[in-house]
Amino acid sequence: MTIPSPASPAAAPPPRPPARPAGARPGGGPARALQRVTASALGPYQSAVVRIGFAATYLFFLVREVPNRHELYGPDSPWHWELARRLTDGNDAFSVLMWSDSTVWFEAVYAITLLSATALMLGWRTRTMSVLFMVGVLSVQNRSIFMGDGGDNVVHLMAIYLVLTRCGQVWSLDARRALRDARRAAAGLPPVRDIVGPVLWVVLGPVLVAATALGGLGGTWWLPALLWVLWLSAAVWWAVNLYQPAGQFRALLDVLANLAHNATLAVIMAEVCLIYATAGWYKIQGTRWQDGTALYYPLNLDYFTPWPALSDLLGASGLMVMVLTYGTVIVQVAFPFTLFNRRVKNVLLVAMICEHAGIALLLGLPFFSMAMIAADAVFLPTVFLVWLGARVTAGRRRLLSGLPGPWRTRERAGAPGTPGGEDGSSGPAWSGAARDGGEGGTEEPRRGGGGEGHTLVG
Repeated sequence: MTIPSPASPAAAPPPRPPARPAGARPGGGPARALQRVTASALGPYQSAVVRIGFAATYLFFLVREVPNRHELYGPDSPWHWELARRLTDGNDAFSVLMWSDSTVWFEAVYAITLLSATALMLGWRTRTMSVLFMVGVLSVQNRSIFMGDGGDNVVHLMAIYLVLTRCGQVWSLDARRALRDARRAAAGLPPVRDIVGPVLWVVLGPVLVAATALGGLGGTWWLPALLWVLWLSAAVWWAVNLYQPAGQFRALLDVLANLAHNATLAVIMAEVCLIYATAGWYKIQGTRWQDGTALYYPLNLDYFTPWPALSDLLGASGLMVMVLTYGTVIVQVAFPFTLFNRRVKNVLLVAMICEHAGIALLLGLPFFSMAMIAADAVFLPTVFLVWLGARVTAGRRRLLSGLPGPWRTRERAGAPGTPGGEDGSSGPAWSGAARDGGEGGTEEPRRGGGGEGHTLVG
């Protein structure tokens, strides 16, 4: 049977589908919900901010502690290597620093952790760098477990969660590379051959095999299983994209990745709510929080007063101390219940971010505050994040407009009027979540070539 060409006069228009009754919707509620969580990775901007926030937090911490790294986590630590080895053997914790007590090995692990945090913050090879970042965070923190605070616990958990998210969809070098491939595909050109991804996969494979064979992955079952699944799935992604880029198996892999991302994003949200709920309800049971004087005491401890004059000024006002003490408890207890009301949630979210900024300034805990603000960012509205990204991009263009010709030309190539700016800030990488405009960033930005995780360890 020959189908007439649409350009031919004999071509008949396609039959119209039967009319749907007024008020009918395609599919029921469960079907729409299933389609929503499988068709796209939700919250692309929120997951990108969480990625950038936690990677930057740990990067700045490691940079600040470079002069003290040997005393904190290295060979000169009071919690020396033999004590750490006994503890990790007892609690089945994982740390590659337990593979050797050599100073050279410690320096290599510290440097790799620094580099992986930097690459994850920039969104370069996000899938691989998230794994290396997780390994680095677990290794450093489990080496000296007494060197940390509540912020370290949050970073510890989020480093594991980020491995399961597609957090490089926007605001990343991966998104920029995907846009470049999309422009080449639109022009009829093949994508640029990927060399870095296969090299990373080949290099990391023998390390994983040796660590598994020698029992260097700790005493838990989930960490070796997770690392092996990630390493093997990277090869599957690469093979499917090479031989069946538009096949059903490729679509199945996308669905599985979206499900893992969306489930992990829900876990991150539940984790933040649990942190605030438990902190608030435990505060209610304390007598100092009940009488409104709890804030007074840390403001008068030398260890928590980087600005003594400012702490004395605030602590001298009994009314201000009482308001901040009660306000902290109210905000923390109420926040999980405000998620059903967008406006109230946004107001309390601003209050919590200001609270953590005050903790960083008054109590001298900047990294704890950075970690909590990065965790809070998962609830930021998509409209605000898109607006913020546009302002940052516009400011960068104004800053680079005064530089010599090559830089100015490169910026013009990614101007808002052109399809797909080089930095991923315009064109397809912005369109999806910007159209959604809701709280969760529920539509995945359009990406040519798949963006992240679609090359071998890419």
